[in-house]
Amino acid sequence: MRELVFALEYEPGRNRVADALAEHPDSRVRSLSLHVTADRLWRVDHAIGTPAALDDVEAAFLDGDYYADCLATDDCGAAQTTRVLDRTDDTLVLYTDWERTPVCASVPHIAREHLGDGVLFETRHEGRHYTWRLIHSGVGDVSAFFDDVRAAVGDAARTELLRTTPAVPDDSRGEGSGRSGRLEPEQEAALRAAVEHGYYESPRAIDASELAEHLDVPRSTLTYRLRRAEAQVIEAHFADDEVGGSAVGRHPLNDR
Repeated sequence: MRELVFALEYEPGRNRVADALAEHPDSRVRSLSLHVTADRLWRVDHAIGTPAALDDVEAAFLDGDYYADCLATDDCGAAQTTRVLDRTDDTLVLYTDWERTPVCASVPHIAREHLGDGVLFETRHEGRHYTWRLIHSGVGDVSAFFDDVRAAVGDAARTELLRTTPAVPDDSRGEGSGRSGRLEPEQEAALRAAVEHGYYESPRAIDASELAEHLDVPRSTLTYRLRRAEAQVIEAHFADDEVGGSAVGRHPLNDR
């Protein structure tokens, strides 16, 4: 089994959910369940944020131009049903059932074609970044999968490979090394630059926009990489607790 993690960074105006989350930086959406067949897709998503943020996220899902992950740039004629399963002041749970047409494309359907049946999916949507985590057999053609994803996305989003590793942790990494061993190069570069330029000083010697300009990346990309790097560093710091059996259970994409 192998783990494949990548992110789509959507351009403004190309994905309603991404636009809604970009307007509300403290909000995010993660999948609770995602299932796909040759012609259908079902998913349950959990969103957190302010009431205004959840209003915008709900509207993005309920409007007909979203089509539950369809990557088609024009109206593909798919039939979609989205229902609100639960709503509080700061949480929203949505169920979506999507019946695709021959011109539709989606990450799960492309994965099914190139990586086979039985692929497991987890998603996390923060700002314009839509992160996908796939667990697959390792037998399929990952290169062809990415080629088709990039072709389907076109200029609507930038695709960034974050990790492709065996799904089972390697004991040779040693105790206390953290769940995924080490930071991705892009995350490490962002974190190192933030430290070197005084981003974590109080008061800060540089703000996120200036640091992003120094690294020649969009501000949203920088803040996303820093958040993921910070989360992984914290996990690694407390990983020793797992050895003593005192760790609190974690979900791989838990963002609560």
